[in-house]
Amino acid sequence: METLSFYLTVVGGIALVAAFALLITHLALLVSNDRALRAPLSSALASTTAISGSLGRALSGGEAEESDRRSFAGDAGSALLTVGTFAIGASLLLRALIVGRGPWGNLYEFSIAFAFGICAATIYFDRRGRLRALGVIAIGLALGLLAYAATLPNEVTELVPALQHPLLLTIHVGLAMLSYGIFAFAFAAGVAHLMQGDEDRFRWLPSAKRLDQIAFQAVSIGFPLFAGMLILGSVWASIAWSRFWGWDPKETAALATWLIYAVYLHARSQRGWQGRPAALLLVIGFLAVLVTYSGNLWFSGLHTYSGLPTP
Repeated sequence: METLSFYLTVVGGIALVAAFALLITHLALLVSNDRALRAPLSSALASTTAISGSLGRALSGGEAEESDRRSFAGDAGSALLTVGTFAIGASLLLRALIVGRGPWGNLYEFSIAFAFGICAATIYFDRRGRLRALGVIAIGLALGLLAYAATLPNEVTELVPALQHPLLLTIHVGLAMLSYGIFAFAFAAGVAHLMQGDEDRFRWLPSAKRLDQIAFQAVSIGFPLFAGMLILGSVWASIAWSRFWGWDPKETAALATWLIYAVYLHARSQRGWQGRPAALLLVIGFLAVLVTYSGNLWFSGLHTYSGLPTP
């Protein structure tokens, strides 16, 4: 079963590579259509003053969003994303059956789970509104994680004593997987917003307003999951190390990540922060997520369960 789990991960990775290529093709078609439409319409707009405001909004990427257009490449890419996500999910399930716990007891396992979380979040938000451009960014992140996992030891090994609590491990790290994946999609929306600008530069991207709403919705879902992970981690720390909090590098990075997203939610909902400042916070927040994910590789601490030599 361990071999089957490995090959399912490989199949999932291949499907994601194909999905990534098809979605890029889809975006290239949108860009081509956008350029073909802009040239004649822009000259017509310059030569007459009788054109309605609705056409102006369409030219600038407002209500009639080119990003919603369907294509065979886009639909096929989305289908392969689902196939790849299912294959990776099946590989994690088999791994769980083998080890008798959540399949994220070392960095190899969690890297694959992180990639799965990103893909699952992408499917969820894409089903709510066609967001193929964001899918390209998110799938790119997932492929990077899978490529990194391919360099790590993948043998099933005994857990360190602190991790030998299957229920807490499954829930605590499972919440991290889900919240990280959702934050990755919010990061994709933030990057797309920085590209789009408040003036809606590109019709092949969702409008700036829509990107801002998508990011806020994503963080609103991911934040309580991440908070639950922190709280459960403190309980687990009390059981494993006889203290709720010890400023371990990974704990500190997780707290910093939580604070960044708390600031984002407060500023976005109470202070009216939108546009570029909010998008920059999303980028900073996800960089903090990556530090939390990899912190035990760079700093010594109690969270030394990556399966790699400690610094």
